[in-house]
Amino acid sequence: MPGQAQQDFRFNDRCYQAYQHIIALRLQPAIKLIAAEKAADPNNLATVLLDNYIDFFTLFFNEEKAAYDRAKPLRSQRLERLATAPKTSPLRLFSQAIVHLQWAAIHIKFNQKWAAGWDFRDAFKLAHDNKEKFPGFSPNNMITGPMEMVASTIPKSMRWLSSVMGLSGTMQQGQLQLHQFLQANDYWGKLFRQEGIFYHCYLQNYLLNQPEEAMAFIEQQQLDLVNNHLFAYMAANLHLTNKRSRTTQVIIQQRKQSADYLITPVWDFEMAYAKLFHLEADAHVYFLRFLQHFKGSFYVKDAWLKLGYHYFLQGNMPQYRFCMQQVIAKGNTLADADKRAMKEAKAQVLPNPMLLKARLLSDGGYSQEAYQLLEGKSANDFADVAERLEFAYRLGRIYDDLGYDDRALKAYDYTIAQGSLRTEYYAARSALQAGMICEKTGQFGKARAYFQKAMDMQNHDYEESIEQRAKAGLERCKGK
Repeated sequence: MPGQAQQDFRFNDRCYQAYQHIIALRLQPAIKLIAAEKAADPNNLATVLLDNYIDFFTLFFNEEKAAYDRAKPLRSQRLERLATAPKTSPLRLFSQAIVHLQWAAIHIKFNQKWAAGWDFRDAFKLAHDNKEKFPGFSPNNMITGPMEMVASTIPKSMRWLSSVMGLSGTMQQGQLQLHQFLQANDYWGKLFRQEGIFYHCYLQNYLLNQPEEAMAFIEQQQLDLVNNHLFAYMAANLHLTNKRSRTTQVIIQQRKQSADYLITPVWDFEMAYAKLFHLEADAHVYFLRFLQHFKGSFYVKDAWLKLGYHYFLQGNMPQYRFCMQQVIAKGNTLADADKRAMKEAKAQVLPNPMLLKARLLSDGGYSQEAYQLLEGKSANDFADVAERLEFAYRLGRIYDDLGYDDRALKAYDYTIAQGSLRTEYYAARSALQAGMICEKTGQFGKARAYFQKAMDMQNHDYEESIEQRAKAGLERCKGK
């Protein structure tokens, strides 16, 4: 066929369908389509990009070290091939930016922070260069927008790196770019739209602090949570994060079951937490299945800790102690939750059963049940300082969830005053939550003061994640 010898991107029907399968985590039919396209047109660079998408999702979700070692050399080979595309193609730099961005996320999973930083920097630069060369290519905004939003909230511990690498951006500008992409109605906008929706929902939830809007967007767009496993995972995860664990269970149970989809233990992980947050008797089944099959390290310590909680509340102390030993022995401490789990296991201090139940129920969205456990109690009922702080913070979160803003702020202020110099996260998270209440009610000056307090507190649990969210809050309230 004339012209087929040239290395170029040809997103024909076969490649279009393969991408749609991949973005639904339906990897097996995608792999077959890509193989057929390679046989028909070995010089179609679209297959190179699609191969990287498959590796990205597989490595990101499953974190298998052997698979990472096998795939790692392919990164540079793919980048070299993508660079051979005609310079007149808007996909040339764009595809390289995608590969760098995906590998930045992969490297983080395998504790390669320096490699991740450079890949993010290269993705940032290539995407912006492509935007200058091809300003009308709508998918540019799909990656420049999110990257600028993330760059605007880099924690202070990583700020030197962002300065060295020349990363910059504002929350508002990044948000505008992503919004513009989602409005694009051209061929490329339609092709990549589902991926853009994925970014939009997570960023709206975490960086823009608009969880209700993110949930509403999922419903308004009528996203397919049955046949598209990426959307199902996103929705299940966001509902779990936003204290709707019952909905998480429903989404996981209703998704289509087929060998066509990526096999991943993350479904057991999400289900385990959703069940634990309602104190359900079979939560351990899902924790054990996840821990048996998951080959990675992220959230492994936290999963062992939460499994320990399950046994502790059931009165099974031998299994609880075994789980605490596993917290120390397994996984790593890259994630804040895993750091916290390690600290708790090493401290060998038994949790307060009432506070633990209230915490789990609150985290699952069962606020009324959690409140009933704490009703009539006060901080003075607890002899231990840490328990007093935990009680006040937890009561604040429950009031917050029930819409009692004034009561929540009073509890948060107590926690901040009593715990700002301690290593527990309660005071810093109270400041973050108080800031979000004030932001919601239009008290932007007070919100900024609370967010700054959250950022100023140091040497506590969840420090990086709280700081990043507080910095995002300051960005949102800037100039208001």
